[in-house]
Amino acid sequence: MPPLQSLQLRRLLLRKFSFSSSTFLSKSRIFTSSEPTSLSSHFCHCQPAFTSSTSTPTSPFLSLSHLSLSRNFSSSASETEEDRIARSLSSELVKDLESEPLPVIERLRLGFSHIVPTPNLILSALNLSPEAGRSLLGFNDWLVSDGKFTHSDETLSFFVDYFGRRKDFKAIHDVIVGGRGVAGPKTLESAIDRLVRAGRETQAVSFFEKMEGDYGLERNKESLKLVVEKLCENGYASCAEKMVKNLANEFFPDEHICDLLIKGWCVDGKLEEAKRLAGEMYRGGFELGTMAYNEILDCVCKICRKKDPFRLHSEAEEVLLEMDLRGVPRNVETFNVLITNLCKIRKTEDALKLFDRMREWGCSPNAESFLVLTKSLYQAARVGEGDEMIDRMKSAGYGEALDKKAYYEILKILCGIERIDHALSVFAKMKKDGCKPGMKTYDLLMGKLCAHNRVDKANALFNEAQKRGVAVEPKAYQIDPRYMKKPKAVKKEKKRETLPEKTARKRRRLKQIRLSFVKKSRRTMRRPL
Repeated sequence: MPPLQSLQLRRLLLRKFSFSSSTFLSKSRIFTSSEPTSLSSHFCHCQPAFTSSTSTPTSPFLSLSHLSLSRNFSSSASETEEDRIARSLSSELVKDLESEPLPVIERLRLGFSHIVPTPNLILSALNLSPEAGRSLLGFNDWLVSDGKFTHSDETLSFFVDYFGRRKDFKAIHDVIVGGRGVAGPKTLESAIDRLVRAGRETQAVSFFEKMEGDYGLERNKESLKLVVEKLCENGYASCAEKMVKNLANEFFPDEHICDLLIKGWCVDGKLEEAKRLAGEMYRGGFELGTMAYNEILDCVCKICRKKDPFRLHSEAEEVLLEMDLRGVPRNVETFNVLITNLCKIRKTEDALKLFDRMREWGCSPNAESFLVLTKSLYQAARVGEGDEMIDRMKSAGYGEALDKKAYYEILKILCGIERIDHALSVFAKMKKDGCKPGMKTYDLLMGKLCAHNRVDKANALFNEAQKRGVAVEPKAYQIDPRYMKKPKAVKKEKKRETLPEKTARKRRRLKQIRLSFVKKSRRTMRRPL
């Protein structure tokens, strides 16, 4: 039997709720049960209600409760229905191709002909099927052949990302060829990104050269910038520079492309090549932008941190002086680079002074500036100043940047410096701000509390996570030996000496005293050879 639609369920429930109030109260327990039930089971429970009396409820409050319950039930049923369909699709896709008599496309036509595919449903099915492999080619063929669905650039990029994670570039070729005319910028970005991240930079360049004829993708300056950006972000500056020079007659490079090339050399850690390219740009009539100088500054700071941290100030001053001589203005990213590198070499006080002087150059700190300094203050055990920096960040309008990930990093630092009580206070502030903690946050705090032998508090956090619906699992945490309760040493009671024992002890002691005055013989006094 095909699953019921949300509208049919609503009509069915409204018919049921038009019966007597006693029938409603006896049956409502089924709907409010916390046990997961399928739509067909609800339908089976509702069937006997058709044989009951058809008297309508007279209480207006009861009728209102009927309506609100029916709305809540129908909305939750529609949400669980989409998840159920995604799980059903996933279970069908992960089946072994050799053990099944029918191919994937035929099985999907037989079992899922009644559904209307949506982008969210497709993405959920792909995420639930990491081991499906080439079976998803049949899933893609079924979507193409389905008259109720039309591929878009977004949905095509989902398949490209999936096969890119598996490094199955032959399947990516087949998907894009099958979607010729539909593939666009998102598909191109996904394909180039997966090729470059897999270490296939030459294939990414050849993909750009052949994409107009093979895949119907437009080959223009914007797509060239995309390829150059992906290559430079992953440190393939030499390949990107060679590509730009070969295509200079077709697409003449602009300042943005040159800045990207300098960024690529800096990401690769080759400062001399970046300076060489900057000199060629100045001789060619181009001018470096703030982004290029920020990348050079970051590269200089990283090299100094690795080789000689004491030279970081002087080397950074040279780059900043060159920026002033060239007339390149500083921006907030320039200060963020300096603050980040100063914090990484534990120069938190210098970073704070630089943070306070940002407005002298007409720059205001952004969310990244506040977060970097907050983490550095907590790392230096200056927890009071770290709390003040969080308050300043919220008052500056960057409270939204304190998301689940940012709070987790702060809590990890506090747990690392053994400030578990302050970590719990930050955790309470996190929940007060409306940020819902996840499984990793609860696991971090429970593990640290158990290490401090505070099992009761860890159990309270575990119960809180379960009430919030966070999927935490009980684990065996190890207690730190420093916080283990040491057993108290039992003092031995001094046994009272009897009179014969006391007399014998005195005699032994008097004998030792008498013998100490006896002259020893020379034989006994002679030293052993």
